[in-house]
Amino acid sequence: MARTPLPMKPTGWFQVAWSAEIGVGEVHKMKYFDTEMVAWRSASGEVSAMDAYCEHLGAHLGYGGHVEGDRIVCPFHGWEWNSQGRNVCIPYEKRPNKGRRIRTYPVAELNESIFIWHDVDGTPPYFDVPDVLAGFDDNCTAADYYPSYPQATLFRPSLELHPQYVMENGVDFAHFKFVHKVPFMPDITRHDFSAPTSYVDFTIAFDENTKAEDVNSGVQAINAGLGVAATKSWGMIDNRTLTAVTPVDDLTSDIRFSVWIGRKPGDDRTEIPSGAMLIADAVIEQFVADIHIWSHQRYSDPPALSRGEYEGFTQLRQWATQFYPSKGLQ
Repeated sequence: MARTPLPMKPTGWFQVAWSAEIGVGEVHKMKYFDTEMVAWRSASGEVSAMDAYCEHLGAHLGYGGHVEGDRIVCPFHGWEWNSQGRNVCIPYEKRPNKGRRIRTYPVAELNESIFIWHDVDGTPPYFDVPDVLAGFDDNCTAADYYPSYPQATLFRPSLELHPQYVMENGVDFAHFKFVHKVPFMPDITRHDFSAPTSYVDFTIAFDENTKAEDVNSGVQAINAGLGVAATKSWGMIDNRTLTAVTPVDDLTSDIRFSVWIGRKPGDDRTEIPSGAMLIADAVIEQFVADIHIWSHQRYSDPPALSRGEYEGFTQLRQWATQFYPSKGLQ
């Protein structure tokens, strides 16, 4: 695959793990944005994320580092660092080294997932991660859905694709019939790209072989920058999804996909039942079909758009430019 012309270090929220992958007192190794990082959970349950290397002599905190209370301890000389990346203890000195600090990243934890805020210039977050379970205007909460992780999730690491490819899928009404083999095309009813968090809604349109009364459904999508997309499906199937694409380096990204299926009234099981899992598997299967396209795609600029595609793709691509470093699209 040719290197994408789009910058691989966009600004925004990006998923780096599912919550259950980082237990209390655990240190989680990861590499994103061409940077070795660790995430760790303190005794109080708070997750912190920072660059992986101790500022003392450069030991990797993910290899033997451990958590004590609200601090991560270097395996090399026992230096202790807090959630702000500040040195708070040198065990063989009277005072910590206040002049050195490990770079940290803002963290958001919701929807069984952990996200970090990435910005090459260190700008703090200026929009939120969407709440896929409670963020739509229907009074639903997490209690209305079966848990997603681990059964109803998908993880595909180090794919040669860019987050924007995935976001563009949200305005691509024409691919449904050809990629997903469904007898209809979505009718997009809303494009709102006026803010860093954008919205795309569509209802089901019908071809000549499908009766309108047979289908009454649609999708609402909330796109938080280029890294996170939450969807609510209504009508035929009550489900929510969270799509997260996080750049690893200059060529590849990790994709995570989570599915929540509506809970039957009175069913308080803590695991997704088999019937709901069949639906979740079908949703994941459709997403895998998209991944197969994205991971072999070349970014086309300018694209050869049809008349019906022009508005959606043009608005989305213009919206996307705000998340790239100022020199990124020259």
